Amino acid sequence: MSKVILKNLVKSYDGKNNIIDNINLEIRDKEFIILVGSSGCGKSTILRLISGLEDITSGDILIDDKIVNNVHPKDRDIAFVFQSYALYPHMSVYDNIAFGLKMRKYDKEVINTKVIEVAKALGLENLLDRKPKQLSGGQRQRVALGRAIVRNPKVFLMDEPLSNLDANLRVKMRSEIKKLHNKLKTTFIYVTHDQTEALTMGDRIVILDKGQIQQIDTPENIYNNPKNKFVAGFIGQMNFIDIIIKDKKFCIENKTIEIDKNLTGNYILGIRQEKMTEGDIEIKVTPEIVEMTGSDKIVYFKLNNCECSAKISSNTIFNEKTLNLYLSKSNMYFFDNFGERV
Repeated sequence: MSKVILKNLVKSYDGKNNIIDNINLEIRDKEFIILVGSSGCGKSTILRLISGLEDITSGDILIDDKIVNNVHPKDRDIAFVFQSYALYPHMSVYDNIAFGLKMRKYDKEVINTKVIEVAKALGLENLLDRKPKQLSGGQRQRVALGRAIVRNPKVFLMDEPLSNLDANLRVKMRSEIKKLHNKLKTTFIYVTHDQTEALTMGDRIVILDKGQIQQIDTPENIYNNPKNKFVAGFIGQMNFIDIIIKDKKFCIENKTIEIDKNLTGNYILGIRQEKMTEGDIEIKVTPEIVEMTGSDKIVYFKLNNCECSAKISSNTIFNEKTLNLYLSKSNMYFFDNFGERV
C-alpha cells in the first residue's frame, strides 16, 4: 500500500504566518492526485514536507499508516521529480538513472537490468551514453522520471515537471506520465499551476489557496460543482457579473431574468465562458476584442460593467458592433459577497 495521510498539517517559517494552515488530506493507494493553485498557495511546500526536505511545524504525515515526521528523507521510500530536472551534468543518462541504486549498494547486474528496463520503457535506450546537455527538454524530463522510477518507490512526488517544456511537448508528456502511472500502479502526488494538467491527469484535484484546501473532488465535479468563487474562477474560465436580486429577479444589462432561488440583495452571477451561447435567454453585447484561437474565437465585452468573455465557434459570423448571447439558467452559478456559493 502507498497511502499518504496529512493530519492537521501546519508549516510556518516565522511562527506567525502559516504557509500551510491546518491541512487534512488522505491520498489513496495508487491514486493520481493533483495539487493545484496559484503561486504561493503552498502546493510545493506540501511536497517538500511529505518528502522530508522540510520539517513540519505541527501535525502529522503518515505513509502506509506510519508517522514519518522524524523519518529521514532517504528512508521514506519516496521519489521526487523536480521542475528543473536536477540531473547531474557530468554524468551520462545511464549513470543519472543508476545513481540512486548505486548509492543503495545494489549489485551491478541488478542495476544494469533495472536501468535498461526503465530506459526502454521511456524510449531512452539509444541515449544512455549521452550527457544531459546533449538532450532536449523532453528527453531530460524522461531521464528525471527514469531516475525516480528505477527505485520502484512507494510514492512519486512531482513538482511542476512539465513547466519548462513547450506547449506541444507538454501535451505529449502529460499522456506519457498518465500511462506511466497506469503501468506502475503506485501513488502519484503531482503539483501544477496549469488547470489543463489538473483536469486531464488527476483522479482527484485538490484546490489550494493561501495554504488552505478550498475543495477536493474529481475533475468533473470540480468543474461542474465548484464550492466557491475562487474554485470556479481557477478551474475553467468563468465570467463573474455583479447583480442585484429582488423578488426573485435580476437584470443583466436591460434583460430581466427570473430565478427560483429565494435570494435578496447583492450577489455575483457566474457563467462559464463556453456556456454563453447555450440557452434561450438572449442578450446583446458589444464586442471589444476578438481573439482567434484556432477552432474557436474568444470575444471580450462588458456585462453590468463587468469584464466578460465568450467562447464561440471560429465559423460564427457576427456584426462587429453586436454579438447575440444565449444564456441558460441551468448554467448559472450564484455567489455571495464573501465568494461562497449559494
